[in-house]
Amino acid sequence: MLDVGCADGALFDRCRSTIASGVGIDTLDDQPWVDGPFERRIGKFPDSLDPDDRFDAVVMLAVVEHLHDEDLHAWAAAVPGALRPGGRLVITTPSPAVDHILAVGIRLRLLDGMEAHQHHGFDPGGVPSIFSVAGMALEHRRRFELGLNHLFVFSATA
Repeated sequence: MLDVGCADGALFDRCRSTIASGVGIDTLDDQPWVDGPFERRIGKFPDSLDPDDRFDAVVMLAVVEHLHDEDLHAWAAAVPGALRPGGRLVITTPSPAVDHILAVGIRLRLLDGMEAHQHHGFDPGGVPSIFSVAGMALEHRRRFELGLNHLFVFSATA
């Protein structure tokens, strides 16, 4: 599995019984890292991939809303080459309503360290068209956590 925006590897740690091995990519290098068969690469996706890297799954959890359009399209173009045939891309992203909730929480000093401004008005409705590139097909889409988050699952068709 490839976890793009992995931070400290919490996903690997939580799912270690079902993930045989993985690579995490993040720009943050000051995070602790999880033990096990999980490699951390400091840098950006897709630049931090090796030419022969292929994964059964690529996950982007609460990360695409931080990207600008040109980066989103570059990521979408890179995903098919990072997946094995039949592999899956899993994306989660918050609803725009979350930005308003975060802004109120920050103003009330209930939340600290949140970067709501980085979401730059991201619309999750665009995810299917951006990531349905050649070799990828939207397989599943749903909202969760009272509709405040979106889940998208794409499958590699080639």
